[in-house]
Amino acid sequence: MPRFAISQITTLPASFEDDLRAYRNAGADGIGVWEIKLRDDEEDSLLAALAESGLASTTAVPAVPSIAPLPIPGPDDPAERVEAYCAGLRRLAPLEPSAVVLLTGPGRREVVVEGLRTVAAEARSLGLTIGLEPYSRFEGEQWSIVNTIAEAAQLIDEAGVADSVGILFDSWHLWDSDLETDLNAHGDRIVGVHVCDVREPTRSFADRLLPGDGVADVPRILGLLDSAGWEGFYELEIFSDNGAFGQAHPDSLWNVPADELARRGRDAFLACWERR
Repeated sequence: MPRFAISQITTLPASFEDDLRAYRNAGADGIGVWEIKLRDDEEDSLLAALAESGLASTTAVPAVPSIAPLPIPGPDDPAERVEAYCAGLRRLAPLEPSAVVLLTGPGRREVVVEGLRTVAAEARSLGLTIGLEPYSRFEGEQWSIVNTIAEAAQLIDEAGVADSVGILFDSWHLWDSDLETDLNAHGDRIVGVHVCDVREPTRSFADRLLPGDGVADVPRILGLLDSAGWEGFYELEIFSDNGAFGQAHPDSLWNVPADELARRGRDAFLACWERR
């Protein structure tokens, strides 16, 4: 059986403890921690709760997840963002995530390369791995300068940080790219996998579906990852805006109770896995 995890953004309204309970009860093996769910001055108790849950710590996401500004709240200055990202690495390090997600943000390539070198050095000092995430071509110019696995690999090599930076694979971002070619060339660089499905038409960046409910052909994607040798966690990551990001979709999955959504998400993933 594949190892299945759930990213905490999937159940955005729930608390850290509620996520642990819901994911464990649903049969998940791991949890992708988001820094925004870590309450100030309670990190030790949350770390203890994670250990008690038996869930593995998979891909983590800092509160400021990119080098250049994104179309969501956060500092405008890339230097401030890099500093905040590094602070997030230090805060997340005790949780021992399998990788920490990084987006480039838009902007000048030289700024991104410099920032990537800085965060890679910080990650290296903490014994962490960065997962650079290519972003979908859907409104991608607002989020990243890399849209494919090959482009992410090129940027990592340009910055000279391949020892501590791999690639974060996300089905929502990459479903319509040349996956066969890119995975054949760079499959060994994958350090984390996020799984969801794509609505057609997509209403916003935070409008994602459970695996099997959209147009991305998730079973095919899982088969390609399996064939490429991926043996890590397959992590459900759902953005489904209920107004938190400005668009309250009436069918938002974030309005579904965490226990139910975690169970539905695992069932949907396993159904796709069986069809890979």
